Amino acid sequence: MDLEAFWKLIEASKRGAEDCEEQSERLVASLKKLPPEEIVSFDHLFQARRIEAYTWNLWGVAYLANGGCSDDGFDYFRGWLIAQGRKRFEAAIKDPESVVSFAEPDECECEDILSAAAQAYEESTGKSLPASDVRSPQEPLGSQWEEEDLERLFPKAAKKYSA
Repeated sequence: MDLEAFWKLIEASKRGAEDCEEQSERLVASLKKLPPEEIVSFDHLFQARRIEAYTWNLWGVAYLANGGCSDDGFDYFRGWLIAQGRKRFEAAIKDPESVVSFAEPDECECEDILSAAAQAYEESTGKSLPASDVRSPQEPLGSQWEEEDLERLFPKAAKKYSA
């Protein structure tokens, strides 16, 4: 699977979905129609996008948008960001505050999508998804922030999410 096919699956699953749970269910259904090796490939591409979004700046915006953001919360935020589709994902990678244009407060998490490939693979093959060889860095990329600095660092996000 290439990156174009990956994003087509994400975007097709989002069309008409009412929420993250429904989008994740649709994604699982689409993935189950693929050969097992394509599901594995999808998962590798998904994990690579999660790592790409593992930045302090995105974590800062996620913190403001969700009224706080733990390690797990940031993982769910990155899943949510991928679920928004290629255009929004790539815009947020370049400018984390672009999230302000499409994210509502406290609605920026999608835990279910993190396990879509594993669920599809298991339902298709009866086996667990092979472990990914994509490894996360120990720390997010960029400069670590302190909570009291977030308003100064991300003024658009602070304005929208603290209102």
